[in-house]
Amino acid sequence: MEIDREDGRTPNQLRPLACSRNILHRPHGSASWSQGDTKVLAAVYGPKAGAKKNENAEKACFEVIWKPKTGQIGKVEKEYEMIMKRTIQSICVLTVNPNTTTSVIIQVVHDDGSLLPCAINAACAALVDAGIPMKHLAVAICCCLADSGYVVLDPNKLEEKKMTAFAYLVFPNTTLSVLSEGSSVAKGESVEHGIITSVTHGLMSVDDYFLCVENGRAATASLSAFFRKNFQQSQRDSSKAG
Repeated sequence: MEIDREDGRTPNQLRPLACSRNILHRPHGSASWSQGDTKVLAAVYGPKAGAKKNENAEKACFEVIWKPKTGQIGKVEKEYEMIMKRTIQSICVLTVNPNTTTSVIIQVVHDDGSLLPCAINAACAALVDAGIPMKHLAVAICCCLADSGYVVLDPNKLEEKKMTAFAYLVFPNTTLSVLSEGSSVAKGESVEHGIITSVTHGLMSVDDYFLCVENGRAATASLSAFFRKNFQQSQRDSSKAG
């Protein structure tokens, strides 16, 4: 079945990607991430030692602070913070900097759909920029289910409003050649296929969910390749600057 999208994309086609790292001077790491007209800035502060009640003597702690483009943070943004915190904690090595807290600040620049996956991708890039030890990289994508049962990836805002259900999926990055020094996985080692984070909204059958997972996982190859190309370019630029 041929699906027509207003922007001319195929159902599994992602919007143009853009990423810049080390764009802010005060944070320990920072990145901007764009998917089409959706753009997010991420800043990482830490790890910092302190006496916060949530700190753990044996593990590093993370907090996520979401800043909307306008207005106050609401229930949806609080949910985003929780999802991102759990995702970050699952991909970072928590035993390297025990009894510390690292803060990840998310600033929404523009929301034209697939905002949470865009923010997760931005945070991952900023964590690499900050040199936070990580088990592996991660890539996030939004899969939407339409009335007719077909799945579209990386929907824009208009498409999101027309969909009956959607899933936010975070997969291990299939490329590990850009992991920061100190990561627990050897350079070039492959990660098993799996799902790091899965959040669904709306009603979808089990079969529809697995179709979203299948299509989403297939798209991780292009996301992973983009990560690799972007980070390797940054490494080359840093070497020239040095």
